[in-house]
Parts: sequence; C-alpha cells; structure tokens
Amino acid sequence: MTEAIASSPIRVFVVEDQTRILKNQLRLLESHQDILIVGTALSGEAALEEMPRVNPDVFLLDLGLPRMSGIDVTRQVKARWPQVEILIFTIFDEEDKVLEAVKAGASGYLLKGTPADKIIEAIKEVHAGGTVIQPSLARRLLRHFRGEPDPASSPPEIPEPKPLSNRETELLQLIAKGVSNSEAARLLNLSKGTIRTHLEHIYRKLEVTNRVEAVTEGIRKGLISV
Repeated sequence: MTEAIASSPIRVFVVEDQTRILKNQLRLLESHQDILIVGTALSGEAALEEMPRVNPDVFLLDLGLPRMSGIDVTRQVKARWPQVEILIFTIFDEEDKVLEAVKAGASGYLLKGTPADKIIEAIKEVHAGGTVIQPSLARRLLRHFRGEPDPASSPPEIPEPKPLSNRETELLQLIAKGVSNSEAARLLNLSKGTIRTHLEHIYRKLEVTNRVEAVTEGIRKGLISV
C-alpha cells in the first residue's frame, strides 16, 4: 500500500489572486511528475466551490487573498475537509497572520520566492504528515506562541503534562529545530512509519493536532527547550 501511495502524484490545488504569480507557480510545479495540479483559483470563495470536484491532497494557499482571507479559507477547508493539508505562501511582514493560519490548521508555510525544489519538497513533506517551518521565522513563531496566554486574563491552571517517553521527547526536540520527518528518521535511525507513530503518540499525550502545536506545548510545559 505504501508503494501505491508513493507512486501516485500528489494532487495539488493552487490558490493565488495575482495571475502572474499563479502562472509562475504552475510553470514550476507542472514540470515535476510527482505533482498533479488538479485546480486553481483566484479567490478563496472560488476555491471552496471547486474543492468537492477536484479533491486535492495539498492546498497551496496565498495568505493575502482579497475579501475572504487565507486564514478564513484555512478554517473552512480544515472544518469541511480535514484530510487536506494546507501549505501557506507568505511574506516576512505577515508573522501575525502566519500564526493565525497555523492555529487555524495550516501544516506549514513558505516564503514567496522560495525555489521550486524547496516548494516540491515542502508539498511532499506536508503530504506525508509533516510540517514545514522556515528556519528564518521558526524562532519568532515559537517566541510568539510562548508569549501567550492573554495577560489580561488570569492564567489558567496548567494540567500536569502527560509523560513522554525518552524517544518521544528526543523527537519533539528535533521537531522544534525544524527537522523534517525524513531527517528525523535518519538522525534517530528509525523508519518514517515509526516516526509517524511516535508523532501520533506525542499529539495524543499533549492533546494537540499538529507539529507546531506539539512544539508549543512542549515548550510551555518545559518538556523541551529552543
């Protein structure tokens, strides 16, 4: 079954409101046999209408859309099609929006202008269950998460963290450094399937749904450091 998945192209839906940028993205992606472009849209509203027909694996989404924002699109896609992975395109001065998109369910983000090979690598990573965090923004992202909760309210009681195994803690520490599933498997001398199993256990124990939330909880509860 793994071989069948690996041999099938990843179905990608691209949402970008600037036609020139959209054409450039398509030209970069269509040259790779591992990627199948199943649809495009110039707005979030149009994308949501197309979703049931095109059935993508990965949603490549511009964060700065007109009218309906990329954050709102992310929320609706994850609510209606939770199996679809969302990869955000952003720029440096959208840090707050990136945080909101991640909290809404995005699996990662790329800076606009990222080379084609890095985009393909990122699509494959999120399709495999990973998360893509650019190193240049990772520390600011984590610091921002670490700066919550709201100072205007009384701090909630933090429950005792569910114990992670030594291996799970080691993996979580690697994730905090921006290491991909593939790299973690190599560094820990484990299979990718075992890495995914460990991640599932980490998510369950920390009561989170993705890698960014897991790192955030790990830092907040003192399980790992950055």
